[in-house]
Amino acid sequence: MPVPAGVRCSTERASGSSRRHGSGPLLAGFQILIAALLLGIFPEASRAQESDHPRRSYVTHPVEPGPPRIDGHLNDACWATVEWASEFVQWEPAEGQPPTHQTAFKILYDSENLYIAYRAYDTEPNAIASLLSRRDGFPGDWVEINIDSYHDRRTAYSFTSSVSGVRGDEFVSSDGDRWDSNWDPIWDLATQVDSLGWTAEVRIPLSQLRFSDQPEQVWGIQVQRRLFRMEERSLWQPKSKDETGWVSRFGELRGIRGIHAGRQVEILPYTLARGERFEGIPGDPFRDGSDGDLQFGLDGKFGVTSNLTLDLTLNPDFGQVEADPSEVNLTAFETRFDEKRPFFIEGQSILDLQLAPAITGGAFTSDNLFYSRRIGRSPHGYPDFGAGEHADIPGSTTIIAASKLTGRTAGGLSIGALESVTAEEQAHIDAPGGQRDVTIEPLTNFFVGRLQQEAMGGNLRLGGMATAVNRRLEPGLESLHSAAYTGGLDFARQWHNKYWYVEGTVAASRVEGSPAALIATQRSSARYFQRPDNDYESVDTTRTSLSGHAGSVLFGRSGGNHWRFQTGAAWRSPGFEINDAGFMQRADEVNQFGWGSYAIRNPFAIFRRFQLNFNEWFDWDFGGTNLTKRANTNFNLTFKTNWELGGGTTRSWEGISNTELRGGPSFRVPGGWDTWIWTSSDQRRPVYAGFEYDWGIGDDDSWRYRTVSLDMTVRPSNALRFTFSPSYSATEDELQYVSTTSNAGESRYLFGRIDQETFSLTVRLDYTLRPNLTLQFYGAPFVSAGDYNEFKRITAPRAGQYEDRFRNFAADEIHYDPLSGNYAVDEDRDGTTDYQFRRPDFNVREFNANMVVRWEFQPGSVVYAVWSQARSDSDPTQTFALRNDMRGLFDVQAHNVFLLKVSKWFAL
Repeated sequence: MPVPAGVRCSTERASGSSRRHGSGPLLAGFQILIAALLLGIFPEASRAQESDHPRRSYVTHPVEPGPPRIDGHLNDACWATVEWASEFVQWEPAEGQPPTHQTAFKILYDSENLYIAYRAYDTEPNAIASLLSRRDGFPGDWVEINIDSYHDRRTAYSFTSSVSGVRGDEFVSSDGDRWDSNWDPIWDLATQVDSLGWTAEVRIPLSQLRFSDQPEQVWGIQVQRRLFRMEERSLWQPKSKDETGWVSRFGELRGIRGIHAGRQVEILPYTLARGERFEGIPGDPFRDGSDGDLQFGLDGKFGVTSNLTLDLTLNPDFGQVEADPSEVNLTAFETRFDEKRPFFIEGQSILDLQLAPAITGGAFTSDNLFYSRRIGRSPHGYPDFGAGEHADIPGSTTIIAASKLTGRTAGGLSIGALESVTAEEQAHIDAPGGQRDVTIEPLTNFFVGRLQQEAMGGNLRLGGMATAVNRRLEPGLESLHSAAYTGGLDFARQWHNKYWYVEGTVAASRVEGSPAALIATQRSSARYFQRPDNDYESVDTTRTSLSGHAGSVLFGRSGGNHWRFQTGAAWRSPGFEINDAGFMQRADEVNQFGWGSYAIRNPFAIFRRFQLNFNEWFDWDFGGTNLTKRANTNFNLTFKTNWELGGGTTRSWEGISNTELRGGPSFRVPGGWDTWIWTSSDQRRPVYAGFEYDWGIGDDDSWRYRTVSLDMTVRPSNALRFTFSPSYSATEDELQYVSTTSNAGESRYLFGRIDQETFSLTVRLDYTLRPNLTLQFYGAPFVSAGDYNEFKRITAPRAGQYEDRFRNFAADEIHYDPLSGNYAVDEDRDGTTDYQFRRPDFNVREFNANMVVRWEFQPGSVVYAVWSQARSDSDPTQTFALRNDMRGLFDVQAHNVFLLKVSKWFAL
């Protein structure tokens, strides 16, 4: 965890280095060829780049006379056989200064384990913050060791020892850019507080690490201490904040000889009992008010070689995972939700190829060749059933099995592959004449493969990725692609002590299917080929495949002084499509972007740190139309009191939207201003809070919004934490899309003014009885209501004057019929309805909650007791009234799910 908790700052890119070992002649020749080519571009980059600080080294010895007892007392005879390593230096807040209290450690090993002893000196033992949390909570005072056992200077295993006995562990990749806390190895920890401070003993089985099969090991290590009450970090291996990277700056662990990577075989079978209670519907055999089942599954981890690990899951269950946050999405685009399922989160960085990883942010930066939420998603189809019929429709697709192969060779080649099969899903329909099944999701196979090769001491990285989705389509599902393939290449080159870099990606896609499937793809919101003013693409009704390309290039400076920057460009051709396995909102775009930053990272005056950022964006389509122009500045700072303050403003100039009319002609959209400010108090206190206020206004008073949010945490004891996060937003938009219809053969693009109010609340309670026994509660009520009025149709979508682009319906042109719930439009006022559209008002109320008791009764073996509840209601006739909405929400009968899950870890 190299970034101090609570620090808000722009992402600063960092990349690692690796020691090059021998590999096959073809691979070695490939490395030499690439190095020779790039030497001509950046000749100084071939020289080894060293840290601003000398690299430290610790020499360990085998355990003698016997291994220590892991009890937190450092009185075992074996500890006297090795020296203490100390002389830690401060990293936060004042880089390079002596720490408030010094730290020391020792390391021993045998053929099966690594043993670590810590001595954290403290002249005020009673002030040591011994806070409890569940695993990976990183509470209070702690000491952490990062181990680069591959010695590739890019990846590491992190083991955090909190004084309270809470363990934290993360897999570190991308030279410290990514920290994966879902990696849960098996290891032991014990701590003690005494008159000198506190001590800890750690035992890490070598089976939990990956390393080369060499007679003598050389590993990278970094040891870091957090002094909670001072919010201070100190490091054993000094590192400048102006230096890029994390793992590449480690010191070295030497002296380990004669160990061999054992063949790791771990299996984790589980048993799950589930019961459900919900509102019954008379006559519906699928909703009689209760349901239940008993399930079995298996997770496994197998060491294929000393460097490659195979993870396997059969019939996985994710019943303890929180529900996605509620939303009302009024756009034409899919929302990207975070992955929360442990099997897919662990090691996800290995199977990642972001098409445009720009620091500026923006919708295009979320495009990725692999989006794991595609696996196990809700079924694509929906059955047709009529009056008197009832349907049992699965909410998600069953994952039959999934496997993941990950690892890294001694020659610096990272390997990742995922294979998954999801089941054919059917909706069961009960009709007066009998029952029938309708297939709503085909049997589908997903494959993802990723390779990354490092060369030139880690200053050059080359990678490739491929995905494939194949479906066995059934009648009625012809609108889906039968096959979808993507391939991508990426590279990164660093020089001048890794301060300068250039990166790039290129990708291609191909989807195949019936003409109906390809028509849907061409007409989708990602491209809208059917736009009447689209003079460079059109819908081809005979297509059975579609191909495209995409990519990006970035150049920047990521270290060395106060100033840093990045500039670059990205593109996605009109035919590019990756949404079968990946994620993308829009094709047919070219993006140019830039970011600059000035930061003071060490304390000065009343501040601990300060950062000022500048951003700019320009977008075009492939027809050469300039779509958007935006610029932004923002700042964030931390006071010496550990309070934080930040804010910013963005100016958007008038632009062109190819999506506003949902397949209609392009539309000239007004510009506007977005502004925000936020602050947060000292997170070390028993009560701390953060507050944010966002507001914006469009040119010509075309739109405006405001959002207020609070995030408050109360910690009444070391074991209990309560978080309360309410948010309220109000939006007024003169041009909210309503519907597309036709009149006398001419399209009508209908919009209205929307007044929308939204309230959401997230409540969390974390109670830790012991580090291995925790209770967590999550509850999230949500209410959003939208009231439409001032309906209008678009008449001249690209008119120069805002008010000339549409015409409001007069009172005698539009009439609402409460019986049908439709608005009737009579454009020519002849007394005959020309067309109708549904009333678009909405009032959505949802509540999701779950409570999880987690007991790790043995290392790696866990019992989960889970209760989850969902409530949902809607009433489009009601406007926003929070008290009535909340009362109405909790008057709805809940859907309750109870489950008990037991998983047992076996090492074979």
